[in-house]
Amino acid sequence: MIVNSLRFGQLEVPNDKIITMEKPILGFENVCHYCLVEVDEIRPFLWLQAVDDPSLAFLVVNPLVFFPDYRIEVNSKEIGDLCVSQVNSVETYVIVTVPETPRDMSVNLQGPILINTENGRAKQLVLVNSSYQVQHLLFDHDPAQTVEETVHEIEPVGV
Repeated sequence: MIVNSLRFGQLEVPNDKIITMEKPILGFENVCHYCLVEVDEIRPFLWLQAVDDPSLAFLVVNPLVFFPDYRIEVNSKEIGDLCVSQVNSVETYVIVTVPETPRDMSVNLQGPILINTENGRAKQLVLVNSSYQVQHLLFDHDPAQTVEETVHEIEPVGV
């Protein structure tokens, strides 16, 4: 499948790599199909590119990269929507916001996106009764951590 993207131009994405949101991203309820775009220069970050809207792409990251203790409780109905047969086939991502000052990057730990890599089904969870924040600073937990080289490659986006 050819996916048009303002950021990357035309992308050829295998059909089995298209992600279908069973529960859309909040505020983007009409956008249900995405693909993950890996760019070596900004690893561990990826782009979640909308298939039907070339201008819509979310910067995402696996939260365990920066928050190794990040844990979410998912009830069986929530995970059932993704038709999961093996728990290890579910990947978790969080949306990253990059402001003018990259050092102030934040992630939405309260609204993780779960993707079943076996069938491409995904959904955004909204964690209730959670201590996680919608705008959790990415670098406040380890002042010695620097990713200046990485964040210079990422254009500021607002999500």
